[in-house]
Amino acid sequence: MGQSLVETARGALAPRRVGDGDIATALAVCGGAVLASALLAARWSPSPVHGRIRRDYERLEKPPFNPPDAAFAIWGPIYAALTVSGARLWNARPSPARSRALAHWWGIQGLNAVWVWLGFGKRLRGAATLEAAVTVVNAAAYVETARKVDRPAAWLAVPYAAWIGFAALLSEELWRRNR
Repeated sequence: MGQSLVETARGALAPRRVGDGDIATALAVCGGAVLASALLAARWSPSPVHGRIRRDYERLEKPPFNPPDAAFAIWGPIYAALTVSGARLWNARPSPARSRALAHWWGIQGLNAVWVWLGFGKRLRGAATLEAAVTVVNAAAYVETARKVDRPAAWLAVPYAAWIGFAALLSEELWRRNR
């Protein structure tokens, strides 16, 4: 039973046969990058622990489709899926397509933190909306380039791309309603 679980995990994290060290490295690098991105984004999020940012957020005129705070718990599973997606690409055979997909994956990590910093930390909603559009384009490019390397890695990023598309629309509406 234990060996079957290990083989299942290996198959989920590596599209080709790699050693345990390769899987551990991929998880450490990709998990660390996602964690850093999440922590930076959380630093400027309008959560209750950030008084000024939260008060500013509560004063905004929001569109009717603004989700309740509980909906943002979706980030946990999205971050987990992005970690596994990145690890699968990390362990894929080296190629120019893999390099392009990984570049977009790294872009996801940086763009996530920048959007929250611009929109809530700096209150530059127009700049955040522009950055959100760039993030959507990058997310779509990531899914497309990852698909050419490893289809499961691409599918794991689809929820991120969908959520970030929604977030971009929300960003635009917050900017439009609160100029």
